[in-house]
Amino acid sequence: MPLEGGYSARTVTGDYAGYPALDRFIARMAQQYGFPRDYLKGLFSQAQRKTWTINYMRKESRPGPPSPGGWSRYRAQFLDGLHIARGVDFWRRHAGTLRQASERYGVPAEYILGIMGVETVYGANLGSHRVLDALTTLAFDSPRRADYFTEELEKFLLMARQERIDPAQPRGSFAGAMGLGQFMPSSFLKWAVDFDGDGRKDLWQPADAIGSVANYFAAHGWRSGEGVVIPAVLTPGGRCELETGYHTRYSVAELARSGIMPRGVLDADMPVSLLRLRAQAGDEYWLGLPNFYVITRYNNSTYYAMAVHELAQAIRGRYH
Repeated sequence: MPLEGGYSARTVTGDYAGYPALDRFIARMAQQYGFPRDYLKGLFSQAQRKTWTINYMRKESRPGPPSPGGWSRYRAQFLDGLHIARGVDFWRRHAGTLRQASERYGVPAEYILGIMGVETVYGANLGSHRVLDALTTLAFDSPRRADYFTEELEKFLLMARQERIDPAQPRGSFAGAMGLGQFMPSSFLKWAVDFDGDGRKDLWQPADAIGSVANYFAAHGWRSGEGVVIPAVLTPGGRCELETGYHTRYSVAELARSGIMPRGVLDADMPVSLLRLRAQAGDEYWLGLPNFYVITRYNNSTYYAMAVHELAQAIRGRYH
């Protein structure tokens, strides 16, 4: 089967000429997956180095502890009239597809919308970078996480071949995330679905994006009919000295012994994560239920998962 784009060259030219790591990558893709070497050499002759991306990755540093008021500032980026109104409108336009996805995967429509709202404002901000350029740059010009992006580049080429698309065409984020739900290529291969049944998985189209986000949640253990978070309160005079974060695990009884109580009824032996949100009015404490942890499989961040949750609830409250 001919590969899309019809690329062919005897050597790599352009921005990535003379890159030994790319030459090794091409050789491995040819040997392991049967890609014609001349095709890949022609394709990578089209790849363009993204200097902005290199500079951004160099400046990026590991975040420190959440700063006072950090949650309020983060929340304000997503819990606004634009995100909520567009979410309600998207739900109305795609109500049937969202209902089918919810029934098939057990994930409420509002949480599918919460992801799409935070990621791309329901497709309004899909990214303007060619995925080929983004991943090639991050794999071969940016030492930070180069192995990860090399693997994503591999998966991207496999995805393009599988879906019969020209790998120089798709556009996405500066890091290579694609579609309304911003799937990386490895996530595409594992969890993208052809939800509209047209024979292709197209995450730039609402139906396949909706089904794929729902499938992602279901595959990571979403519990249908269960909640996501519950607020917690410290007993009078209490101070929280326990570790907090989406990755923590405590029983409700264990937290109670430390003076942290749920504002609601939970089984004493239920495992929860202890969350601290640094709001402008003071720290808020929440208990993350198993479904909260599932949201963090999409992005390993307490604030991200809480923004998805609160946006989902706001959309649900406005949808009629």
